Amino acid sequence: MTWVRYSLPAAAIVSSASPAYAVRYLSIEEAQKEAFPSATHFSEVQTGRVWKAEAGGKAVGFFVFDRVVGKHLFIDYAVALTPSGAVHKVEILEYRESYGGEIRSPSWLAQFVGKTSASALKINGDIRNIAGATLSSTHVTEGVKRILGAYGSRVR
Repeated sequence: MTWVRYSLPAAAIVSSASPAYAVRYLSIEEAQKEAFPSATHFSEVQTGRVWKAEAGGKAVGFFVFDRVVGKHLFIDYAVALTPSGAVHKVEILEYRESYGGEIRSPSWLAQFVGKTSASALKINGDIRNIAGATLSSTHVTEGVKRILGAYGSRVR
């Protein structure tokens, strides 16, 4: 049992030396209200993934939750679409990597606004890369493109 006497302090040091980096910025409900402040009701179209935002009985847009892998860990994000299927807003809900959180920058996320399923959505093309967050920015961009392909032309 002498191994316990020596390994237990080492285990305590290792576990306290690896901090948790997950940062939850917004819940789904908070992001929905930020994306569509005029909406009075959100009805689930696809369980836990897609909601229709409504105001006065009319659709004001669609809200899609998704998750991609950054470099090693998941990034939760949401894409708000206009009734015509263009990107209205992209928001990072939770970021778990230890670096690369710059993808939450409003100026970087604003690049997606107005993009449609016909847009290229390519890093170093119409979406600029973020040094130090190359994989995160690439994977979020690919995720937005996938959402536009799946929902952008069908939301009307």
